Amino acid sequence: MKKYFKYLSALALVAMAAMSLTSCGEKALDETIFPDVADELDPNSYTYPFDKWLKENYLDVYNLEFQYKLKDNETNMNYNLQPATLRNSIDLAVLSKYMWFDVYEEVTGSKEFLKMYGPRIIMLVGSPAINPRSRTIEVGLAEGGIKVTLLNVNRLGNYVNNPAQLINVLNDEYFHTMHHEFAHILHQTKSIPTEFRILSAGHYDGMNWEKKNTQMVRSLGFVTPYASSALREDFAETIACYITMSDAQWAAIKDDAARGWATPNEDALSSDEWVPYYCYYYYPNNNPVNDAGESTLTYVDQSRVDTLEDGTLIFKNRYQQGVGSVTLNPEDGKYYDSTGAECDAQGYVLDKNGNRVPIYVYAVEDDDNVSGLDILETKIQLCKDWFREEWGIDLEQLRNVVQARIQSFDAAKLQELRQQVNLAE
Repeated sequence: MKKYFKYLSALALVAMAAMSLTSCGEKALDETIFPDVADELDPNSYTYPFDKWLKENYLDVYNLEFQYKLKDNETNMNYNLQPATLRNSIDLAVLSKYMWFDVYEEVTGSKEFLKMYGPRIIMLVGSPAINPRSRTIEVGLAEGGIKVTLLNVNRLGNYVNNPAQLINVLNDEYFHTMHHEFAHILHQTKSIPTEFRILSAGHYDGMNWEKKNTQMVRSLGFVTPYASSALREDFAETIACYITMSDAQWAAIKDDAARGWATPNEDALSSDEWVPYYCYYYYPNNNPVNDAGESTLTYVDQSRVDTLEDGTLIFKNRYQQGVGSVTLNPEDGKYYDSTGAECDAQGYVLDKNGNRVPIYVYAVEDDDNVSGLDILETKIQLCKDWFREEWGIDLEQLRNVVQARIQSFDAAKLQELRQQVNLAE
């Protein structure tokens, strides 16, 4: 089992239990695993067009029941949950088909692959499952590769007039979940490559991964903190992230993976408090030690660093302050600090050309003895090889199809997909 959460203070991914899939046997699939359906479709029902579309596009084709009418006995009774609205359910149903099922059909040339290996139930819940004790919000749950529950579906209504934001939210939260869980189904049918198993051996942490900073784990070769929790999650997260993340997102991941990272307070790692991490540092006024001989090293957030044309790193919009008081020399009309360095009237140190001297920034040394970028790129290649050799699927093509659909998605496409259901407004 696997659960997806977002923290009330920030979006995060949390797993509460490991996947527990049964292995696939040789027995042929029955025509359907839902042979005794008590509720026949009612042609007079307002939802009949949607119910009919779901049956024709999910149940009849993929042996998958798409549940959007909330059933209490199918949910966790410890939470006070609300049903998904009809409009949001339609949007998620048509987009799930377009962004997941149709993608595999395009790449494999058949519906049979997901019919054989995909989940049997997708259930929608309108509200999130809020846990006030842990301050988390559950937004997704997958159970044994059979059932996928997607919560907080009604938030999609916030993006009804902004298709670009809608598709990004769906991709980052829901489709990522689907691809992640599907990767679990696949790797429990055909084992994770041996080479992948040894790449990050000794760096997995199933107990404290949620406290780890994203950039720090990337420097160890993991795509997300959750990937660093266990081998199987590393494999599934690498695949899901590779499929769903954009070129710009991957460029940022690789940039982080190639850097060294540090934190001012290593002891804080054991606390529950937020710990800032940095990949750069500077010395105030470029002085490594103060008058007492103490280190003045100060860490800098990545967003506050600029790179000059020659590659020099500087503190964005910050300049060296003069030391001590700044006084005007009446003989030359210039200002000087207590050390004799020329300054301007505001007390900033000037160079020989009269320009303010920036505070120079230095990269943190990557001294963890792990080449995060090399490991990350090797993992991706192993995933590609595994998909091709074990499943006959081109993972790069799969990613390209998903990314093309994301980039070309607009209001017209959303309306086109909605019209498949043909539900009277």
